[in-house]
Amino acid sequence: MLRYQWEEAVRFWQSKKGEELLSGQKVGRLQLFEITHRKKDGSPMTPEAGEIMEKLKDKKAEYEAIASSESFVHLEDIDNQIIAEVLGPERYGKVRFQGSFINPNQYFGSSSRQYMPSTSQFQAEVQRLKDQMAQMQATTIEVQKKYEELQLELKAEAAAREAEVAAREAEAAAREAEQAESTTNFNSSFRK
Repeated sequence: MLRYQWEEAVRFWQSKKGEELLSGQKVGRLQLFEITHRKKDGSPMTPEAGEIMEKLKDKKAEYEAIASSESFVHLEDIDNQIIAEVLGPERYGKVRFQGSFINPNQYFGSSSRQYMPSTSQFQAEVQRLKDQMAQMQATTIEVQKKYEELQLELKAEAAAREAEVAAREAEAAAREAEQAESTTNFNSSFRK
């Protein structure tokens, strides 16, 4: 945690809202990230922090939808999984948002399964990917059909243009022949 983030966290915990949260409710890592990465006016500290907050929010909504059907999933486990997915696994023997002196074994426990999603989460992810593939295949088929329709339209337009050109050329040839004949007739009438 950077110094300015620490100072912001201390200010928050000393505020009325922070004191309300301290009244027995445990603050999750996602909430702590949100608190430490916002300015006093509520806007994100940096554009990158804003993007990360948006990704965390989207992932949380996705996981909460999965968790609503599974009663044995804890929200804290979801928060840890979301952080691992969005920001990557914990590194350098530290736990994000917990300070320099807390290591993963202390925070998660030595037998933690923090990074191992449940079977149902895998199944949900597989189903989501299958649905996404089916949607992509359907879109590809639609695009292919549209491409073929446009190709047929272009061929029809090209054939129509060629027919118009041929008709114009035939008309021009007929006019030339007519003019040549009338010139010949005119010349022959003068010779007589």
